[in-house]
Amino acid sequence: MIRVEGLRKAYGRIEALRGVDFTVNEGEIVGLLGPNGAGKTTIIKILTGYLHPDNGTAIVDGLDVFKQPQAVQRRIGYLAENTPLYHTLSVQGYLRFMLNMRGVPESEHRALISEAIQAVGLEEHLARPIGHLSKGLRQRVGLAQAIVHKPKLLILDEPTIGLDPTQIIEVRALIQHLALRSTILFSSHILSEVEAICDRAIILINGLIKADARLDELAQTTGTIMVLSEPVKGAQQTLAAMEGVESVEVLSTPGAHSIYRMKAKRDICPAVYDIARINNWPLRELRPETQTLEMVFSHLATAVDVPTAPQVNK
Repeated sequence: MIRVEGLRKAYGRIEALRGVDFTVNEGEIVGLLGPNGAGKTTIIKILTGYLHPDNGTAIVDGLDVFKQPQAVQRRIGYLAENTPLYHTLSVQGYLRFMLNMRGVPESEHRALISEAIQAVGLEEHLARPIGHLSKGLRQRVGLAQAIVHKPKLLILDEPTIGLDPTQIIEVRALIQHLALRSTILFSSHILSEVEAICDRAIILINGLIKADARLDELAQTTGTIMVLSEPVKGAQQTLAAMEGVESVEVLSTPGAHSIYRMKAKRDICPAVYDIARINNWPLRELRPETQTLEMVFSHLATAVDVPTAPQVNK
């Protein structure tokens, strides 16, 4: 559905995108994750035709975004970070206006509006002025305008920003429901949002993609945690001598427990269990170490040096 290759974009001497490549397959919910200023919104503006890159290509549903922008925009539903709503219009009037702007025949308006408002739960608010709605309901109006023309691709930029916890839960559930019929690219700097909604995460830092994988793949690790109920002399050295073990770290010893973290190129839990059994170690716990999205993000963010105002060739 999306294929991006070599995207570069600079604002003066600040390089927002430094050669970005990624794909999004049809039916996926992909989170575009990164700190403020990482380049997420720049990518979205390029994909939606609001901004041209300095270099690179962007293909949406087989169409070149820069050569066929209007055809691409008809296939996209876009919810911007700050949705441009007309508060004096009713919900129905606003959706009708958006359909007219997109060139949808008037004969199709009634059915499309009815389907959109049912999808976002606005049936009781159809005739109300948008300015009289709560922030959560206005966000639903924004989602309604993004889906009213039945786009193949939904691009959502920080869709839950400024909402209270109840509204966030409602919008999350709504996005997951919308994914049944549309591919979704979801931008956020909130890690819990990506974990709650997305199948896959693309982590963008300083204009470069530093990770691109399914969330379950990002959680995988070759670390192993072993807890002994009491200290064992020489245990660290014995573990370090195992085949394939790269390092052994003693994490802490709360009470009488001894905790070891081992890093290896493969799963060593069975081998560690055998050593513990043979040596009669007081084994309390043995498990693969898992990492959260927060851990992955923190590691990538701290491992990258912030670029210093590079020159850009346009």
